[in-house]
Amino acid sequence: MNQVGDPQSARLLAEDPNLERFRLRAFIDQLQAAGELERRSGLGLGAVAAALEGNPKAVLFENLKSTPHPLVGNVIGTRQRMAMAFGVDHRQMAGEICRRLDLAPQLVEVTSEQAPVHQVVMTGADIDLIDMPVHLQHALDGGPFISAGVDVTHDPETGRPNVGCRRMMLRNRDTVHIGMTGDGRRNHAAALKRCERLPIAIILGSWPTDSFTGAFCGTGDELALMSSLRAAPLPLVKCVTQDLRVPADAEWVIEGYLDAETDSEAPYGEYLGCYGVATAALPVMHVTAVTRRRDALFPTVTISGPTLEYTDTTTLLTAVQEAATWRKLAAAVKQPVAVYSPPRASQLEMRIAIRAQDDKEPRAAMQAAFEVTFLKNIYVVDADIDIFSDAAMTWAMASRFLPHRDMVVVTDVKLPYKEPSMWGGAKASKVGFDLTRPVGREGPLDVIPAPPTYPGARFESVRKALEHGPKHFQELMAAIGSDDGRDVTMMLDALRKEGVLRRELEGGRYLLAG
Repeated sequence: MNQVGDPQSARLLAEDPNLERFRLRAFIDQLQAAGELERRSGLGLGAVAAALEGNPKAVLFENLKSTPHPLVGNVIGTRQRMAMAFGVDHRQMAGEICRRLDLAPQLVEVTSEQAPVHQVVMTGADIDLIDMPVHLQHALDGGPFISAGVDVTHDPETGRPNVGCRRMMLRNRDTVHIGMTGDGRRNHAAALKRCERLPIAIILGSWPTDSFTGAFCGTGDELALMSSLRAAPLPLVKCVTQDLRVPADAEWVIEGYLDAETDSEAPYGEYLGCYGVATAALPVMHVTAVTRRRDALFPTVTISGPTLEYTDTTTLLTAVQEAATWRKLAAAVKQPVAVYSPPRASQLEMRIAIRAQDDKEPRAAMQAAFEVTFLKNIYVVDADIDIFSDAAMTWAMASRFLPHRDMVVVTDVKLPYKEPSMWGGAKASKVGFDLTRPVGREGPLDVIPAPPTYPGARFESVRKALEHGPKHFQELMAAIGSDDGRDVTMMLDALRKEGVLRRELEGGRYLLAG
């Protein structure tokens, strides 16, 4: 396992913390410089959702009505912006995430006095969640939601920290409904079994890779995973009212606990582009403190709607699926090239490009992707197909696929319980499409036409070039420095009249007889 930074960097962070490098506002500044940020001023909170829907840019809302706090949304609403947080092009994001997952973490404790997130502390009667810039996100939601929460809880038995992504519907000034899933739900159940409250802290506004930690299903200390995904030491500060540690450079933190109290939550716009079913027994979080920076940005994430390709949640979840698929693919085939989960399919589809070594590898790649829990539709193509292009994939489906030969269906598998096609108790299944060419077959039907590039060495004539070996027309143009090929045409005609010019039947190259 590789090291995140070095012990010297961790020591320097502890002695003189740079707690601005990974704050959310620093990332917003990057988006501004890259032309990825739009600013809106003077809106009411009721207009926020419409301003974010289908917007290809992140939006910073300033001077909002009825709240003194600035709001930012759509921060990672595109793959390009998510990749910016990892410092790579979006085509390399899956590989970079997997590289970081293997980095050794460094956790650095800082004092409350050093922690920017403790610059303002509210407890008791000072807590007022209603004062936050929380807005209604979808037409049929049951109320305003805090949608960007990244929570920290501990396993009551082992003490292992868990990080998850949570939504919370406002209930009053100091309680919220909170959707607990996965390890968070198990931690809550374990605490109730011990007749204990479950301490919980909600991080609002930090470096986007921290949200990836919340969405990724880790098996160890997920605060440590947060450090690995930052590829830097992670500064932590102890909460004011709960025995938990949180990133000291966050914008906001809500502290509290879960007990046995539950309440219903109305339908909510889900990441699959539809409404979820109302849940009758969601935990209620009792807030014991709210801490923040003096100039804190409040985040909101887009989750559902008609343009999933511009939502934070879809971008995040598809990135998680790509990383999980890449890790399995690396063990299944010799030369994986790229993976891509189209945002519009909201983590249910995966496109895989490989350089197949034999005709079994496309099926091996398909099988590896079937093991990724929420993937439903798998497409495997050759390296000459641009999996990031819908047009290229449509062509591959039309030109390299035979249903009776190239389709694989598996049944009795797990899919998200909210997946629309499963409503009504439908049996879950997955399908794979092999869009690759047979390995070893080479011919004009296997080559995608492209503009000429004029490769090859220079010769004094077309005859001399062909004496060197068979050549395509573009190579003959390059050979004599022809600008438009008309002179090459005349030289070939002269050789044809001599009776020495031949042409390959399939490859189409020109050659001399004998």
